Amino acid sequence: MTNRIANIRIDDANLPTPTPEIEQERAVAIFDLLEANSFALAAEDAPAGPYDLALAIRERRLVFALAAGDGAAGEFHLALGPFRQVVKDYWQICEAYFDAVKKLPPSQIEAIDMARRGIHDEGARVLQERLEGKAEIDKDTARRLFTLICVLHFGK
Repeated sequence: MTNRIANIRIDDANLPTPTPEIEQERAVAIFDLLEANSFALAAEDAPAGPYDLALAIRERRLVFALAAGDGAAGEFHLALGPFRQVVKDYWQICEAYFDAVKKLPPSQIEAIDMARRGIHDEGARVLQERLEGKAEIDKDTARRLFTLICVLHFGK
């Protein structure tokens, strides 16, 4: 299948050392993303995939740098503003979830996890909107990429 991301790299050179929980979120998102995703560039003259994706934050913008085959396939720069509140909400609920797993009963953990999934879905929706006209992605791919965007925001 050509409409997919085959490799992903996160430019985390300027980020603080992640906590074990954040590192786990990142590892799971990358694993799940590479196992199954749907990603296609929207431009008619765009090269076909599969794509190598490098995600970074540069000059306060989210950067998607893509390569396909032998060369660059495109680069998009997205404003971070539309993501700020949902990323903040996501990390707050994740902290509550990480704490809950250590000491609360399953019913309370499940309630927090449902809220976390709702915020995650909102972040995925925002990402799909921001990529409109640039790339077409399905909901599961958007969710996994949103997790990686959150990892890039860690410590910002």
